[in-house]
Amino acid sequence: MSRFAHRDTEVVELMDDPACDLALLERTYAQFRVVNRLVSGWRRLWARELAPVLATSPRPSLLDVGFGGGDVAVDLAAWARRDGIPLEVTAVDPDPRATAYVARRPRPDGVTFRQATSHDLVEEGRRFDVVVSNHVLHHLDDDALQQLLADGERLATRLALHNDLRRSRLAHGAYGVATAPLARTSFLRTDGLRSIRRSHAPAELAGVRPGWRAEPFPPFRLLLRHDAPGEAG
Repeated sequence: MSRFAHRDTEVVELMDDPACDLALLERTYAQFRVVNRLVSGWRRLWARELAPVLATSPRPSLLDVGFGGGDVAVDLAAWARRDGIPLEVTAVDPDPRATAYVARRPRPDGVTFRQATSHDLVEEGRRFDVVVSNHVLHHLDDDALQQLLADGERLATRLALHNDLRRSRLAHGAYGVATAPLARTSFLRTDGLRSIRRSHAPAELAGVRPGWRAEPFPPFRLLLRHDAPGEAG
């Protein structure tokens, strides 16, 4: 049977270890920006999925869950400004190391970073037009995944969209070759390969929760989405 026929949930990413090398972790955060721009497809998703929704809101708002290095939230806010959309982005991550990292970076316009979980915002009664995450799903066990999706249903008035890796041998091989020069500079290569092994195939998320649908996003991505009623955010 292929090594990639099933998720490898036993492998653990180095950056998830609270005792990991902080300097390597922060270099990993810094490298996320380049890798996400190259492979995550957020520029396409902004144009195809997010901007059309947010442009119709009187006070457009977006929540980024699990911001990591903060680059996705910053890029989304920048694309919104370029397109004349007065978007306010709230980005949350429960990891204090991520919060400390972004606190030392230049403060981006239109973005608020918080150390929090999506459920914290549910308990605060917050609502957003759009809820997104990047590279979060593969970190979660079944219970945590259900909690994230339930939170998304409560928080998103228009659209919840989770963008993650799609497991395949080809994705694993291509990523390994492309990131080989970075092997000793951060966790990026090791954790990326482990992330691919932990990630889902679309069929594994089919029917994961009523109202959600999983779809492939070329070349090596997976989207899990929930389209909420078009209530004002």
